[in-house]
Amino acid sequence: MTYNFDPDKWYDNELFLVQSKFKNGELSQNEYDKAVEILYKTLEEMWKRLDGTYQIKTGSE
Repeated sequence: MTYNFDPDKWYDNELFLVQSKFKNGELSQNEYDKAVEILYKTLEEMWKRLDGTYQIKTGSE
């Protein structure tokens, strides 16, 4: 199975949605700031989970 998930693309898409809601008046400044903070933390967590997942073990391990 191939896993082609791109956390940065996910972040860009989600950030665009949050920015659109803010521009349309659906979010206050405080709600916008909190949503962006949560998105960034989620992005960091995704990269931590993906980092090092695809390592090739050598024969000495």
